[in-house]
Amino acid sequence: MRAWQLKEFGFESLELVDLPVPNPGPGEVLIRVRAVSFNYRDLLVVKGLYNPKMTRPRIPCSDGAGEIIAVGEGVTSWQPGDRVNGIFLQNWLDGPPTAETNKGALGGDIDGMLAEYVVLPAKSIVGILPYLSYSEAATLPCAAVTAWNALTAGKVGPGSTVLIQGTGGVSIFALQMAKAMGARVLGISSSDEKLERAKSLGLDEGLNYRTTPDWERWAFEQTGDVGVDLVVEVGGAGTLPRSLRAVKIGGTIAQIGVLTGAADVIPLPLIFHKQLHIHGIYVGSRAHFLAMNAFLDQHEIRPVCQSHYWSQARDTLASMESAAHFGKLVVELK
Repeated sequence: MRAWQLKEFGFESLELVDLPVPNPGPGEVLIRVRAVSFNYRDLLVVKGLYNPKMTRPRIPCSDGAGEIIAVGEGVTSWQPGDRVNGIFLQNWLDGPPTAETNKGALGGDIDGMLAEYVVLPAKSIVGILPYLSYSEAATLPCAAVTAWNALTAGKVGPGSTVLIQGTGGVSIFALQMAKAMGARVLGISSSDEKLERAKSLGLDEGLNYRTTPDWERWAFEQTGDVGVDLVVEVGGAGTLPRSLRAVKIGGTIAQIGVLTGAADVIPLPLIFHKQLHIHGIYVGSRAHFLAMNAFLDQHEIRPVCQSHYWSQARDTLASMESAAHFGKLVVELK
């Protein structure tokens, strides 16, 4: 089988190789991968910035979708032909996170989905919604589940105001889901064109932060000087100070990403004066995935993605660094 394998850190070391097709053992399934989507984490993994001590060689990428072509001994819940996703954290099935559930992340701790065939435990996969294509389904395991958990942490519902940052995968999923929950959504981006596209998906108000850097003041004014209920914080250190100023008293910041560089001084007094909740989000469990799928199915939400050829996987992943994409980047296997 063909697989993209990282032998050393750096894009020049991400090579298309031939490997034996794996066999499913007891309790496992063999999946023919049909599509793989990319996350910013995958970019960091390849560059050696995510975990410099990661064992190599490694097949990267956590997010993929495919069909089961064989099941191992004892597997009764799945059968050949079933369309499935693997979950991001293979050990986190349900319940609160623990040290054990935080292990087993696809494309990091263990080999990921950027291969023609993968073997996964039968307990660590979920079915694909009937109305989704493989490419659409491939976008869900990391970005969509992360967005779902961010909105859940913020207790988003009718009357809530949510602030999203940028127009990448997590932010666009958060926009689509928050609107389905009845929330008002504000968004910031460096591109007026992307903001207009986001408005076609339901964004209520948008601001170009390159032309108006003090976006936290804008967000505050948009809420009648109250502040937003939830910030889906994907920037990290460079945006957190502004997010602390944009959120309302008693509000929530769902801390997800590390897209930005160095920060201003973190205004710590705001955290306790405003009695804020800063909730770290590390994707989610299989149970979260299933709950999210039920919500997507109820509202017929379709992921926003751009598909590319399998042979372009390395270049497509590298293109994430420019942040020119909207939604999710996907490569398809025919």
